[in-house]
Amino acid sequence: MNTELLFDPLFAEPFVTGLVFAVLLPLLGCYLRLRDEWLAALAFAQTAAAGSLLAMLFGLPLVLGGLVAAGLAASLKHAFEGATRGTQGAAYAMLLLLGWGVSVLLVANLPLAERMGHALFDGQLYFTDRSHLINAVAFALLSFFSLRWLSRRLLLAHFFPDFFRARGLSERRAHFAFDLLVAGALALSTMSVGVMGAFALIFVPPLIAFNWADGWHRALLLAVLSGLLAHVTAFALALLLDQPFGPLLGLLLVGMGVLSALLHSFGARH
Repeated sequence: MNTELLFDPLFAEPFVTGLVFAVLLPLLGCYLRLRDEWLAALAFAQTAAAGSLLAMLFGLPLVLGGLVAAGLAASLKHAFEGATRGTQGAAYAMLLLLGWGVSVLLVANLPLAERMGHALFDGQLYFTDRSHLINAVAFALLSFFSLRWLSRRLLLAHFFPDFFRARGLSERRAHFAFDLLVAGALALSTMSVGVMGAFALIFVPPLIAFNWADGWHRALLLAVLSGLLAHVTAFALALLLDQPFGPLLGLLLVGMGVLSALLHSFGARH
């Protein structure tokens, strides 16, 4: 176990890249959980992975392929916005299966895609470079700025659904803008922390926060803190144990989620 790796400057940029997503994804995940649309996040992440591999096939930048594929998935989700909840869930599942099928076939048939496919699914964060960090920081700043405008509209649409209709307005534009933010964040994070690592960050911290927080802002804070704790711990373990980052992150978050549920259940009984 080489503890010197923890302080190696070579891993500083990958660590900060993951740190950005450990803040951004739980934050976005709280709004997804509020709207009960967490399955869309997994569909976006898987579709982004397939888009990245397709971009490699055609000699295009991976980030472009991931963003375009995730954006198309978000557009399809928006098209089903007025459908029933069951139909929306079916659309997310179809996107998930489509992305998975395309990804596996590309990895199986293209030698160049095999290594990238493993990185996308395993979450090899410490192999990322400065371009990943720049993209992550730029998109996070865009997301934080956009959420200042979107947050109030998303909350109003959820808690007071008649607010927009009573004024002859529509909340669909705000929902579509938010879906694009989620799709973009997952497309970029998939290329750093992996498909399931990104999904774990956007799904589990809000699940923990909603069990304990007694207000919206406290839920956001608790979700972000949970994501940060999981990221820092998983990154250190990945380096010390020479293991893929994504699975460790996912397992840590599952453990945190189970422990949170048990403690909450115990507290509710007493």
